[in-house]
Amino acid sequence: MINQIYSFIQKHHLLPDSGTVVLGLSGGPDSIFLLHLLATLHHEKKIALVAAHLDHEWRTDSFKDVDFCRHVAARYNVPFVTAKASDVLPSLKKNGSQEEMGRKLRRTFLENVAAEYNAQAIALAHHLQDQEETFFIRLIRGTTLTGLIGMRPKHGLYIRPLLETNKEDIIHYLDTHQIEYLIDPTNVSESYLRNRIRLKVMPELNQADQRFNQNFLRTLHSLREAEQALADLTHRLFVETTVVRDSIHYLDLEKFFRHNNYLQKRILVHWLILEQVPFVLTERFLDEVVRFFIQPESKGHALHEAWSLVKEKGLVSLKKN
Repeated sequence: MINQIYSFIQKHHLLPDSGTVVLGLSGGPDSIFLLHLLATLHHEKKIALVAAHLDHEWRTDSFKDVDFCRHVAARYNVPFVTAKASDVLPSLKKNGSQEEMGRKLRRTFLENVAAEYNAQAIALAHHLQDQEETFFIRLIRGTTLTGLIGMRPKHGLYIRPLLETNKEDIIHYLDTHQIEYLIDPTNVSESYLRNRIRLKVMPELNQADQRFNQNFLRTLHSLREAEQALADLTHRLFVETTVVRDSIHYLDLEKFFRHNNYLQKRILVHWLILEQVPFVLTERFLDEVVRFFIQPESKGHALHEAWSLVKEKGLVSLKKN
């Protein structure tokens, strides 16, 4: 298993040579296992590792988790950083579920630590079953093909070395080597959709076919190949559908409407991301933009408080207000 993980790390170029990596350490089995794995590279001076723990303060005894993580990091002789959610919270707006808020807090905290240590990567301990759960969460809530491919091994600063590793293998390794870890009591609460999928859906799928994990991975790889092919096609069509004047991309509506509805929306998303326009990706948002393109009397359309679409003589440009 260890060799397979190292091969996965090399295949996706996850670790910076002699660079600094911040590890999100919760104290649970997954992050403890990843600490155990990366600490070896740290002591071989292949990377410089920093363990970072955020105290969410959701439980009155959460300080025990902080003490445990500090103790474990010291045992591995790895620098340890911690903070309380209440210290991070002022920089964030309170919106969304507790789970979503927790995710935003963790990311803000980890990115702050990465900036402080000039780190080239932030390692998260998501494993194969996390990937499977994410797939079904997005399927239930509705998503695109891009959404169904799930978490990537590497995305920006974030790396996930355990993304194709089975949870049961992680637990077996830790128990065999008598490595301590914490169990989060909220993992059995059915208040969260992820937990309901973990506790009810996943056992049934594995019981239906013991090859579920292997088949899921195979399907996910196929979806990624399809997504990459569509991404390449979208880029080529975007180049063909736009005119560049003074470094500004103008969308040619006549060429744009030659493509089917699905490709039109992919071209739109590609354009907005390229121009770094903030937006929330929903079908309603994209449909609204396409309706603006169709209406001949409409000359301007606000996309965001700082960005607008401007239409003139069959060409559309993005204008920063």
